[in-house]
Amino acid sequence: MSEERPAASTSSYQRPAGAPGQRPSGPGQRPTGGPGGGPRKRRPFQRRKVCRFCAEKNLTIDYKEPRTLRFFVTERGKIVPRRISGNCAAHQRQITEAIKRARNIALLPIAANHAVN
Repeated sequence: MSEERPAASTSSYQRPAGAPGQRPSGPGQRPTGGPGGGPRKRRPFQRRKVCRFCAEKNLTIDYKEPRTLRFFVTERGKIVPRRISGNCAAHQRQITEAIKRARNIALLPIAANHAVN
């Protein structure tokens, strides 16, 4: 009656083939890297935009100057956001107010001109 039992540490589970210490890759696993599982690309460093009105103190925001305000309006007639124009919060508010006033008295178009076919 000398039956030998296998050691408790051995089991029927087999480790998947691959490098030791690495997670298995396959369906159901999270992709590593960028979108679609590809390698991540580093974004090139972009210099922070400086508020044009803070840098040049002699520039003023006036609703009667549509030539200045056109820099802050897209060709579709939308006001350009701060992260694109680089303005500080205070000057962006002033520009927004000036654009709305200029639109109200028809110095700036409210929307883009649509081409009629």
